[in-house]
Parts: sequence; C-alpha cells; structure tokens
Amino acid sequence: MTVTIKDIARMAGVSHTTVSRALNDSPLIHEDTKRKIRAIAARLDYTPNYSAKSLVLARSYHIGLFFSTLSKGTSSNFFHETVKGVHSTVNSKYHLIVNAIDDYDGNFATVTRKTFDGVIVMSQSDNDESFIRYVADRSIPLVVLNRNAEHLSPVHVLADDRAGVYRVVEHMIMQGHNRIAIIEGKQSFKSSQARKDGYLQALRQYGIGTDDKLHTVGGYTLEGGYRAMKELLRLTPLPTAVFCSSDEMAVGAMKAIADSGLSVPGDISVAGFDDDIFSAFLSPALTTVKRPVETISRIGAEKLLREIERGSPSKETLFVETELVVRESVRQIGRA
Repeated sequence: MTVTIKDIARMAGVSHTTVSRALNDSPLIHEDTKRKIRAIAARLDYTPNYSAKSLVLARSYHIGLFFSTLSKGTSSNFFHETVKGVHSTVNSKYHLIVNAIDDYDGNFATVTRKTFDGVIVMSQSDNDESFIRYVADRSIPLVVLNRNAEHLSPVHVLADDRAGVYRVVEHMIMQGHNRIAIIEGKQSFKSSQARKDGYLQALRQYGIGTDDKLHTVGGYTLEGGYRAMKELLRLTPLPTAVFCSSDEMAVGAMKAIADSGLSVPGDISVAGFDDDIFSAFLSPALTTVKRPVETISRIGAEKLLREIERGSPSKETLFVETELVVRESVRQIGRA
C-alpha cells in the first residue's frame, strides 16, 4: 500500500499542507514539527511522488546545474566537488540535472520555469553571459557560482582566487625566490585572470619586476602544464620557482622538470592551486591553495532553495576564503 501525505498528516495530527511544507523544509514550519513529521515519514517509508507534486504545485522539482563547459578545461575533480556540494543540499528534495552551456549552441528554449524550478551556473568564462541573462530575464530563480556577475544575477558565491594566489606567491618570495614564473590556465576563464592578478600583485607588493618571458599558458590540463614547463626550461637563467594555476598543471610541470634531469624543489620549486585529492600524495607533496569548491557549491544551492521557497531573492555576493597549504615542493633558497 502506498503511503501518502494524508496518511502522515493523520498520524501527526496536522493538515496535509503542513506535512508538505515540513517535508520541503519550509521556514514557515517550526523545527520541532518538522522533526516529528520527518520521523513519521521515515517510519512509514514514505517516498515523495514528484509527478503528482509537479502537477499540483506547478513545479518540475528539477534543479539545473549548468557548467560553462564540460569538454574544455573542466577537471574531473572540479566537476566532482561542484556536483557533490550541490547534491548534498538538494538531496531528495529535487532532481539534479547537470548540463554544459556550450552544448546548447546558444539555443536555450528548453530552459524554462516549467522545466527547472531553479538554476545554478558554475561560471567559468564570459561566454556563459548570454545564458545567465536568458535565465534571469525569465525570472527563473538563479545563483551564479565562481564569478561576480552583479549586473546579471542577484546572488553570487565565489572563492577569493586572487587573494589565495597572492598568499602562495608571497610564500615563495619569503623563501627567497624572486624569479617566479606563472603557468596560466585557460585564457578565456575568469579564474585564470583572477589568479594571474594575484601573482602580479604579490610581485609588485615586494618590488619584483615582471618579465613576460616568465608567463606561459597551460590551459588547465596535465599536458598543457608539461608543455608550458618545457618552454620555461628553455630560458636562461631558469626560474627558481613556478606557480601553476591548477594542481593538474603542476603535476605536468613537475614531470617536465624531472624529464629534464632536474628536481623539485632542489632545482625549481613548484606550487599549484586547488588542492586536488592527489596533491598531498605526490613526491614531493605539492604546496598549493585550497579552493573550497564543494563549500561554494553547497552554499550556492542553499541560497537557491531559499529563493525558491520564499519567492524573492536577496541581493548578495559572498566570497569564500581560500587556504594556503604548505607542503614540500617549495624550498628556501639564498636571497639574491
């Protein structure tokens, strides 16, 4: 026999509307009442009928998670952390649908209030601006992650990449390095520019001149990091330290250094960004910046669900702090 909301309402001694609101975590229902109703629902092994709810409440019970791209420069770890953070909040309340904006080729007609109750954009470049504007113009509840797009969306959650890179480059400078190279990410990505800005800011702050020969691009891939490091290894004199705009590129750079008969950090120090799951297990373990992608995604999902429930967004830009993780790949050298 299928358990319904009315069955739970009868056992709890409340209306079926109260049960529905409690199971959807409405702020209108007292926490004690929510706990009582959830306990009864669990005991009866209640499963929501999303199709019926959609018809009654004119909702799809779909949340869209849209990446700027999934095929060009999006690492598996970045994807995993984003989905994990959003799913931990959405959980059983909604169906999570993951898409890539560039797969739509500019035709977003299938994205409507009937198909999605809300949209989260994991923004990676300006190329997704037309999609963000499309969603906002149709009054679909919207949260933008990883990018400050105040002119497009009222709610943004992002990491302070610039400050994080400043700290890791400052760490290199404090270890005596003043010839520090950078391997940049994908040039069209906002994160690449923010990280380069942090690198340049640290150099300026400590009176170290910039040298364009020390700037190269790796495109956020292992292979790109390897190729970019090979370019840097042709320079005379060599850089004493290299900041890589992602941990994946740092791995490629470390292999290029080893293949050239040099060592990390004995000959060249290397630092990354992201603190991927493998970074602590490299030899040497990678000094990096931890970007809390899962936390950013979880907070963004919480903001979206609140907007869907209340019906009106609050204008907010939230920066989540990064963390410098010092390990073994940057060594102290004599100051020049």
